[in-house]
Amino acid sequence: MVDVGFQLTGDWLQCSSKRRLEIVSPQGEVIGRVPAMTREEVDRALSKSRRVQKEWAKVPLYERGQILLTWADELIKRSDEIADMIMKEVGKKKSSAKDEVTRTADLIRYTVEEGKRIHGEMMKGDSFQGGSAGKVAIIEREALGLVLAISPFNYPVNLSAAKLAPALISGNAVVLKPATQGSISALLMADALMTAGLPKGVLHVVTGRGSEIGDWLVAHPAIDMISFTGGTKTGQDIARKAGMIPTVLELGGKDPAIVLEDADVEKAAGQIVSGAFSYSGQRCTAIKRVLVMEEVADQLVEQIQKKVEGLRVGLPEDDADVTPLIDSASADFVHSLILDALEKGAVSRTEYRKEGNLISPTVLDHVTEEMRVSWEEPFGPVLPIIRVTSEQEAVETANQSEYGLQASVFTKNMDKAFSIASQLDVGTVQLNGKTERGPDHFPFLGVKKSGAGVQGVRKSIESMTREKVTVLNL
Repeated sequence: MVDVGFQLTGDWLQCSSKRRLEIVSPQGEVIGRVPAMTREEVDRALSKSRRVQKEWAKVPLYERGQILLTWADELIKRSDEIADMIMKEVGKKKSSAKDEVTRTADLIRYTVEEGKRIHGEMMKGDSFQGGSAGKVAIIEREALGLVLAISPFNYPVNLSAAKLAPALISGNAVVLKPATQGSISALLMADALMTAGLPKGVLHVVTGRGSEIGDWLVAHPAIDMISFTGGTKTGQDIARKAGMIPTVLELGGKDPAIVLEDADVEKAAGQIVSGAFSYSGQRCTAIKRVLVMEEVADQLVEQIQKKVEGLRVGLPEDDADVTPLIDSASADFVHSLILDALEKGAVSRTEYRKEGNLISPTVLDHVTEEMRVSWEEPFGPVLPIIRVTSEQEAVETANQSEYGLQASVFTKNMDKAFSIASQLDVGTVQLNGKTERGPDHFPFLGVKKSGAGVQGVRKSIESMTREKVTVLNL
């Protein structure tokens, strides 16, 4: 068992308390403990961050970039250790956990390069009627100050670094609040950053019970910006409590895959199964419902069923495709959605099994709008299939959702593809491909209850900086 509070004793942790939270794996095993920090300890950390941020912002951009590049190299060196902890802590299969660490290093390197390309601009007054050529505006971007980064359990390293790297390259200090289950992985990632030479106090990682420090941290007067990834309800609460603090929120999704009658059905089925069941569906961008034209529904269901039967179901250490869900509450919720659908007439095209937190990949056919699984986000390995009779019905059904993260459209007719894409109330439409985040430099956003603000490397840097105008009067 790993006791991170005693093994990682750098100043960045800023924790003297011996109170600990146990971290329990999806299989129910206690794998480690992290500090249960008090408000007083967090307050000391934030006060120090406020003091050191101004000095960090003065460090030349090139030098800040070198520290982050060393961090990326350090993550690669430690990739086996960190991937092993991701696997144990959040139940992600080892190969995917290793890919997460590698992807994170790539994201950090790209962020450094992008940070070097963001320059200010100059404007002359006489381009506006009545303005004077003797007035020149010098427009620069400067750090907001102290960024609160709140990351989720499902990508504890990648989605933490996706907030840290843009903030740090811009000259901000950061307080990172990782999800409790996922916090050991995040702490190991942060330790690699401190090894890379980040000055003390620029980053603090706070771990503890949300009931004790969560709401208090969000509304803390020291915080200048909040970047949050997690559930919609929590995101809405943060938005209310943050007041005028700038926020970027990445929330839930109910991403549809629309399959037209002329689609390449086998390709669509492959993309849908990958999009729906990767990491057991525990992704905001997972395909969470299929809207298929009646003419090709039977053919598509047959192909999906065949591909689902080829998925490996088991434990993450066995590199299974579908592994136990993060906790029993999540598994019970998915179970309730499946039972509700079956009781109301849905047909399971796969054998449904639940053993503890492990739920077999479940394909539900003939799903109707009366069933909860049509609208609620499962965050688990269940795929509802809704048969439609027209493109307009597919669009209307997709748009009835309270979420608006991504959607997929499968068709060989690009005119139809772009027409449907223009009608969907989502942040991103994937044409002939599964819904997914990335590449990480693409803008990433949701509408409606799927979020606020835009991420993606450059967009994240912009959200963590502001314009500063100096007017030169000649």
